[in-house]
Amino acid sequence: MARRPLLTHAPLPAAALALVLATTSCGTGEDETLTVWIMEGTNPDATGFFEEANDAFTEETGMDVEVEFIPWADAQDMISTSIAGGTMPDVVELGTTFVPEFSDAGALHDLAPAIDDPSSYNEGMLEMGQIDDAVYSLPWYAAIRSVVYRTDVFEEHGADEPENWEELRETALELSEAEDDMIAFPVPGDAQYSVLPWIWGGGAEVAVEQDDGTWVSEVDSEEAREGIQFFTDLSLEDDLSTTGAVNWNEIDVMESFSEENAIMAILGNANPKAIVENNPDLEGDIGVFPIPGQEEGYSDSFAGGSNLAVFEGTGNEDAGISYIEHLTDPEWSVRWADETGFFPGGVEEIEEYAESEDPTVQPFAIQLNEAGRGTPVAPEWGQVEAENVIVGMQQDILNGNVSVEEATESAADEIEQILNGG
Repeated sequence: MARRPLLTHAPLPAAALALVLATTSCGTGEDETLTVWIMEGTNPDATGFFEEANDAFTEETGMDVEVEFIPWADAQDMISTSIAGGTMPDVVELGTTFVPEFSDAGALHDLAPAIDDPSSYNEGMLEMGQIDDAVYSLPWYAAIRSVVYRTDVFEEHGADEPENWEELRETALELSEAEDDMIAFPVPGDAQYSVLPWIWGGGAEVAVEQDDGTWVSEVDSEEAREGIQFFTDLSLEDDLSTTGAVNWNEIDVMESFSEENAIMAILGNANPKAIVENNPDLEGDIGVFPIPGQEEGYSDSFAGGSNLAVFEGTGNEDAGISYIEHLTDPEWSVRWADETGFFPGGVEEIEEYAESEDPTVQPFAIQLNEAGRGTPVAPEWGQVEAENVIVGMQQDILNGNVSVEEATESAADEIEQILNGG
């Protein structure tokens, strides 16, 4: 079901930017061109997608669209530079963790007055763009992490999907003994989003904003320490990982699974498709289950992905809102999701995936709907990630440099210092 339009508008003129992908099917001229920045690499066929999506938008509104693909690694610097120089595009794709920084800086246009039904969007992603009553971005596509596993290995040894932490540990131990040439459960050191579920699953928050506006981290709480201890002990005490994983990121974990070296792993919803493309022999042998809760239910997992935002002061704000409405409409958001392996940002669209019979799709959608959350909505959170606070904590523990208590105390202090402005 399509959402109702965000805003009824007439096309407005836009400032011209020399960008790389243009759609000019109606020949309306440069003065009626909407400029858009999209992150590079999410969709291998992004050029074809945007040619068709932009043609449809131009036919509907009379406004042409020019899209430039921006490397993820350079995105924050390029966006900051464009703001400082007044050369922003009209519409920009932002990773969800980017949004608070640019929202707080006053660079983004408030979309709240134009939103017909906020509940139609994924709540966690929508919150990343909210400050008080303002909404500075809307969900476009969603990413979530769950546990990917080898169904053939589970079936061969009569293993069931674990439903709590202890069952996860016991299953990994049994399969590790049966398949001693495989890694039962990689515990990566350079993968922040593989650590967060154990903090949240233990019952703690990464950081909580107080009534006076200051932030307090709960990474050093008893609940968080219990979760982190469980996760790191899978490697340090149970020998279910590999010592080299202390330097692994999510791509390394995916490659290990793709090379048939791992039985279970925390991976993202786009990974099974990529794994099978890399190793067709694994088709039909991959399953997924949501990250189990400590006792029951699910542990929350980071709900990332990308939002779409409109820059303030371009003179093209209304047209930018209309373009966001266009890309987030199910016709285009579902197609983008199917091409990339991610999920749309709309609740109803995600529900359809949650009813899928595909064992590599449905569990991820359930995780996203029932146990997905974002990082703290703080402008400085990007700095926490840039300084690898969580990663540094994880690697210190896995390297045996410090205890969980010492590592979490240091990490909590760093998080609070950064979020509270030094």
